Amino acid sequence: MANTSSRTLRLLSLLQTHRYWPGTELAERLGVSVRTLRRDIDRLRELGYPVEANRGVDGGYQLAAGAALPPLVLDDEEAVALAVGLQAAAQGGVAGIAESSVRALAKVVQVMPPRLRRRMEALRAMTVPAGWNGTGPSVDPGVLTVLAQACRDTERLEFGYTAAGGERTDRHVEPLRLVPLGQRWYLVAYDLTRHDWRSFRLDRLDRPRNTGARFRPRELPAEDAAAFVRAGLGNLPTFHAVEVLVAAPATVVRQHLGRWADVEEAGDGRCLLRMRADSLDWPAMALGSLGADFTVLSPPELLDHVRGWARTFGRATGASDRD
Repeated sequence: MANTSSRTLRLLSLLQTHRYWPGTELAERLGVSVRTLRRDIDRLRELGYPVEANRGVDGGYQLAAGAALPPLVLDDEEAVALAVGLQAAAQGGVAGIAESSVRALAKVVQVMPPRLRRRMEALRAMTVPAGWNGTGPSVDPGVLTVLAQACRDTERLEFGYTAAGGERTDRHVEPLRLVPLGQRWYLVAYDLTRHDWRSFRLDRLDRPRNTGARFRPRELPAEDAAAFVRAGLGNLPTFHAVEVLVAAPATVVRQHLGRWADVEEAGDGRCLLRMRADSLDWPAMALGSLGADFTVLSPPELLDHVRGWARTFGRATGASDRD
């Protein structure tokens, strides 16, 4: 008979693979008596797992939904699939889940044995992503994972960084947050060499290394990390300052695009949306996803861009109507 701890984990794994287990069959799988099985079930309940029991001759057990998500037990294939799925979600186009996907990925990768990490990397390397977000530069999920763990653990980082002008430098920073903004990822960190806060584009960052040195987080001179990145982008002349009047309530627009834009009420069920982007494709796609009428206030180039898209879609619709 296995020891109590390993047997409890085995029991949890079995309960997670089947909706319902007859008590006698479950006890036989574990190599214990029905009485011992009942004690193990009680132990799981004490740990927060909602295990339901059906009494009687044909009684059994099943894992039910609870008030909170308890820890899960995954086999090798499930763990690899979860990690690869989180990597895809972190680089995908679903608003609002990229940042949480990176945090979850950091937790999974931290406890994965080396053999499973190799399988995960091999699968990722041989998979071609088909993202919807166009020309945005790709970011190595391994880099995302290292940075997310350093932010979580308040551990100083070293990495190489290439500036917009092509100059490459080595950086030593105290990482605070990862921010997905538009089609890019940014690291907000305190630069120990320059003695100031900086935001770093992850597609220009390479070879991040944990130093093992812990630090006490400093106060960020902004409302939050996303606001800090947006403010920094506003000082770059290559970015477009977008201002659009949207025929939808601010609460609705903020729910969809609040992570990437500033939204304020404009009266009569409308709102004013402001964002900065280095490509007009991103604001055009974002506005189209709202499903609401809008008026472009600035820049004029965005209006021309939208008109170009309208002509393209119009030709496609006309061709479809003739079929």
